[in-house]
Amino acid sequence: MPASVLPDGTDGDLLTRQWARVRARLQDEIGEVEYRHWLRQAVLHGLDGDEVTVMLPTRFLRDWVNKEYGALLTVLWQSENKSVRRVDIRTRPAGNASAAPDLAEPLPVLAHGKTTARRDAEDRSETAAPLDPRFTFETFVVGKPNEFAYACARRVADGHAAPGFNPLFLYGGVGLGKTHLMHAIAWELSHREGRDVVVAYMSAEKFMHRFISALRRQSTIEFKNELRSVDVLMIDDLQFLIGKDGTQEEFFHTFNALVDAGKQIIVSADKSPSDLSGIEDRLRTRLGCGMVADVHATTYELRLAILEAKAARAGVPVPGRVMEFLAQKITSNVRELEGALNRLVAHAHLFERPVTLETAHEVLHDVLRAYDRKITIEEIQKRVAEHYNIRVSEMSSARRARNIARPRQIAMYLAKQLTSRSLPEIGRKFGNRDHTTVMHAVAKVNQLIGADPGFAEDVELLRRTLMI
Repeated sequence: MPASVLPDGTDGDLLTRQWARVRARLQDEIGEVEYRHWLRQAVLHGLDGDEVTVMLPTRFLRDWVNKEYGALLTVLWQSENKSVRRVDIRTRPAGNASAAPDLAEPLPVLAHGKTTARRDAEDRSETAAPLDPRFTFETFVVGKPNEFAYACARRVADGHAAPGFNPLFLYGGVGLGKTHLMHAIAWELSHREGRDVVVAYMSAEKFMHRFISALRRQSTIEFKNELRSVDVLMIDDLQFLIGKDGTQEEFFHTFNALVDAGKQIIVSADKSPSDLSGIEDRLRTRLGCGMVADVHATTYELRLAILEAKAARAGVPVPGRVMEFLAQKITSNVRELEGALNRLVAHAHLFERPVTLETAHEVLHDVLRAYDRKITIEEIQKRVAEHYNIRVSEMSSARRARNIARPRQIAMYLAKQLTSRSLPEIGRKFGNRDHTTVMHAVAKVNQLIGADPGFAEDVELLRRTLMI
């Protein structure tokens, strides 16, 4: 270690030994997988007074390690060296100061169990944004909409895929699990013991940036050689290359070179190859010649299973009716569904309050509002009339018998709760009644909800059926 990084005269050999012990204990504390994933590239820069400096290759890694492991690193260092009071985690200066750091990073190659030559390649290349440790096959919830895509991904990850699986093309809407499956495949291929596999995983946007960077630095040959030396190439969100003709050209040639060499290619996009307008015909044809698997929109049953699995991992009791409510309301994608549950769990932790249907409405009001479909007063009248076995026309009649008046009041209450109509507008829909009649109905129903649990449950059931 150069003397310049040890301004206080600390023995460099001693500090190196201390760092080795800190790394060993760190690996024991967080496990081998997380250590390889986040901290393997950490480099000791030196000790200045009571501050140790540790360097990482990217801003992303620096920020993540600082947030998740900074306190642990400080404790471990203090146990090795009593003079240490603080650990400063920084980004290593890029070798080429003129290049933007994000564009100057080497290709993101992930591997396990390689020969010396491949280990050197990994040391040189594993510096891009890492895989998400949450996205494994074990945490992927399988249901009817995604079971085919899951089976295909498993087949490729197990290394037993037939030639017809090359390329594997996963497609579907936003937040349905494509990226989860891509990460799971990469984890399985690159972290299983005894495998001699080099996996390059990146987004299509990252591929484009690296290609542009290579052009600017006049190092396209090195770029091509490095990329074509991998065993598995994984490109996420291929639709980003639409309209990028030069990058498409390079990807096409890389695709052909790898397939001709018997290497595996895995691609994801938001549409099937045939529907990717703006992609060259020859590339579209090559993408469609392997296994194409659709990740369909989730069903209610799958959304509920995902929520149950997520809640179990979080270790927070979430009532079944809350999960049923979320599964019914948030239907667009899994990402928003999990985000909603995360907010509820965080709220429960922060305020030490149980998760209830009421807190779900309170905490997620902005999310739920976006999913509220337009419910009409006519629809409310029809549903309430069916529930209480009266004619819809009775909602507007002058009859004041209790078996008619009470359902009418409930319908007015629900119209006020579930629509944006004003009180006079609601009154007009109920036989041109005055707005004060609507106000009285809302007050009466609120009073009965507070006094009669059976009545409250009846109204809640009607409200939930109207919102499905």
